[in-house]
Amino acid sequence: MPANACVTPSSATLGPRQMTGEHLQPIASTDVTALSSRTRQIARGVWRLASARMTAGNRVRLLHDGPETFDTMIGAIESAREQVVLESYIVRPDAVGRRFSETLRSVAERGVRVRMLVDGIGSRSTPRRFWDELRVGLVDVRIFNRIGWRPWFGLVPRDHRKLLVVDERIGFTGGFGLGEEWDPARPESGPPRQWRDTAVEIDGPAARDMHRAFERMWERTARRSASAPPLEEHLNRPGPPLTDGGALVAIVEGEPWKLRVARGLQVQSVLAERSIWIATAYFIPSFVEIEGLTGAARDGVDVRLLLPSKNDHPWVTRLARRFYPNLLRSGVRIWEWGGVMMHAKTTVVDGRWVRVGSTDLNPLGFAVNYELDAIIDDPDLGEDAEAMFLADLERSREIVAESV
Repeated sequence: MPANACVTPSSATLGPRQMTGEHLQPIASTDVTALSSRTRQIARGVWRLASARMTAGNRVRLLHDGPETFDTMIGAIESAREQVVLESYIVRPDAVGRRFSETLRSVAERGVRVRMLVDGIGSRSTPRRFWDELRVGLVDVRIFNRIGWRPWFGLVPRDHRKLLVVDERIGFTGGFGLGEEWDPARPESGPPRQWRDTAVEIDGPAARDMHRAFERMWERTARRSASAPPLEEHLNRPGPPLTDGGALVAIVEGEPWKLRVARGLQVQSVLAERSIWIATAYFIPSFVEIEGLTGAARDGVDVRLLLPSKNDHPWVTRLARRFYPNLLRSGVRIWEWGGVMMHAKTTVVDGRWVRVGSTDLNPLGFAVNYELDAIIDDPDLGEDAEAMFLADLERSREIVAESV
């Protein structure tokens, strides 16, 4: 990448009020009839196109990077009274993985039901004795789709989801694996070495939806097939009305060839009036995503992408850069993260609608793997997400047309 690519701090750091002179107002009433038309359109869109219903009455909080996220997750596990379910693509046998292993075994030994689901390829370097220690400690462990004599030799699909749910009450999702990439030993000097990532903590009815999502993957793994209790059985149950206040949250379950997350993002892109800000680690968009982003930018929407400059899969960044000229010509602004690795999977639209989860903008994320994202309507969370994004831009460089 040419050295003359630069960031423009004065424009990158403009907040939402500075850019527009106004701020979207929060929902003034808990009466569903008083919800904004765009909120109702998004709720209807994710229901019809992404098979996810929105629930109200949730409390949500963004979590920044591994140290904060892991401390919060460990605290939630230690508070468990009845059950803990944990699903992760990557579980390393390092200090982070051992910390979670010890905590899970500790709560299991005092009678809490603990289940853990990991991916066969994502955690392929973790030795069998690590899982055996968990099982001896009363943790029920299943491994999804090991390589072997099965469809596609077990190479695809992958369980790329990351979630933790405690007592069907508190849930976490985001881009984190359980490894030292996200929380390395603290250096005595110099910048932090951990991967940049984001998670969300959800306290409320949406945590039950996350628990049901785990149950479906648990069943798939037991059957060694793609079959699972139909999602429609859950969607057809009456849910809490959108009159309970709090954040509105929809849990979108990405499944092979269903394209639910992609359609959910398209709903947000179509309804965006002011801004679409996206952070993603492995950016290989289809023509549909490219046209959605460029169309929004040409229509006056402030479209920004935050991508890695360094990547654990360098070929992905090289391929992503092939899309830069078209995006830049259409008015999309692109930054590359200046730290070790940008691994977050987030979107914030109009400073209000936030997506946090496991899905990257590429064919594997949208159409091949099992993924899980939370789409959240909450003005306070949206403001936090925008502030986090702008802070990340301060540690990134903007790519300009002359440099590509």
